[in-house]
Amino acid sequence: MRLRPPRHRVGSRAIGWWTLQSALFALPLPLTFGILSLSIPPTREFFAWATLISAAPGLLYMAVMPAWRYRVHRWEATDQAVYAASGWLWQQWRVVPLSRIQTVDTLRGPLQQMFGLSGVTVTTASAAGAVKIKGLDHQVAGDLVAHLTRFTQATPGDAT
Repeated sequence: MRLRPPRHRVGSRAIGWWTLQSALFALPLPLTFGILSLSIPPTREFFAWATLISAAPGLLYMAVMPAWRYRVHRWEATDQAVYAASGWLWQQWRVVPLSRIQTVDTLRGPLQQMFGLSGVTVTTASAAGAVKIKGLDHQVAGDLVAHLTRFTQATPGDAT
């Protein structure tokens, strides 16, 4: 039997969330160089070039990463397991049987709250770590947590 990719995409607002995150990462250095270019006349040419050189990869990152991540990030929860695909350069696909789930957590950081998004973390006893589904619509995340809670309580296994 061949495994198929998870069915559901994360919320479309995740693109905006990832774009804002990438801007917070990529823009401070070029902005600093730009301010220095305008503030210190003798070094204007140097800092103008530094601004351009540091802005180019950051702008490329901001343009490519959010859409690529949105294309890759998928999730699904069935009556048997939770599936999650994530990443953009290093892609990961995780499958966790419901019988192995120990905890289900929801996380909403300040930026996620701005976009109406949540993250769900499904933790197992495995040393391999938790399954993290980031960028879900807040309501969808709540429904997923309720679904997993209901089915993990009803699923016999060694994690209960």
